[in-house]
Amino acid sequence: MRLTPLLTLAALALWSHAAEYSRAGMRYDGVICVDAATGAVLAEDRPDGAGRPASVTKLMTLLLVLEDVEAGTITTTRGVKVTREAARTGGSQVWLAEGETFTVDALLHALMLQSANDAAVALAIDRAGSTAAFVARMNARAGTLGMNATRFASPNGLTEGAGPHDRSTARDLALLCRELVKKPAALRYASTRTYLFFRPGGRSIQLTNHNHLLSDYRGCDGLKTGYTSASNASIATTAAREGRRVIAVVLGCDSPAGARPEQRIRDQLAGELMDAGFAELRARAEAEAAKLKTVKAAPKTTGRPARQPDFWDWLADLFSF
Repeated sequence: MRLTPLLTLAALALWSHAAEYSRAGMRYDGVICVDAATGAVLAEDRPDGAGRPASVTKLMTLLLVLEDVEAGTITTTRGVKVTREAARTGGSQVWLAEGETFTVDALLHALMLQSANDAAVALAIDRAGSTAAFVARMNARAGTLGMNATRFASPNGLTEGAGPHDRSTARDLALLCRELVKKPAALRYASTRTYLFFRPGGRSIQLTNHNHLLSDYRGCDGLKTGYTSASNASIATTAAREGRRVIAVVLGCDSPAGARPEQRIRDQLAGELMDAGFAELRARAEAEAAKLKTVKAAPKTTGRPARQPDFWDWLADLFSF
């Protein structure tokens, strides 16, 4: 196991003492924390370990829809008609019914707060004509981002049985998050705490963001949690403090204590990764400031090259007594 540069194996062992749940037997596929501005790795452990991202997959769906909005091919007020396929999607949902119409804006809120699988399918079909075509777009975009170890199989991370399953790594997901945090709209959806999702006929659903770090971690404003029994608990999160932004990813956190403990441990690990990231950024800034101070304090020279002795110098030396 290798944690760099601030996290060490000893530190990882100490984390369990402060945890709400015991971390005995805990494992994960990989973790990473990066500087959002430069992509520099601030802390990591097995960042290239492959895992199933579960609903963190929805971040790619969000990215593609927002890029379509930026390109002017759709607006967030566009109406999206729910297909039978979307209405029959299981797992976490907002219970869309075939033939209903919702705005892109409403479906993006459902996607990010409720982690609605049916909203993801509705958006995918609207944007590409079919789920398969949209997944092809997801994989193509992953390729342009350098997410070479990633292969998406769904727009929502809800895969079952023999698969195929969404596959990624902590490092690849950090690349996706770096692209998203450049977009204010992405952070707006990711940081919304509650949203009233209106249904036809006056019915509505109060949606609450699944990301507890929005309230538990100072400066956190995104991004997405994920959990299935087959994929375990994952999170991609970000926070900004004092002009600096870090991104942390925990992929496939597993605990023998069960689902709820592993989700809380996942959140705590993400918070600790961001703590380590901010500490490393401060340390690097202080080291750079000290280096500049040393350079400024060094004696100044004229910058002129030393004159080489010539004939007259030799002659003067010859007659010097």
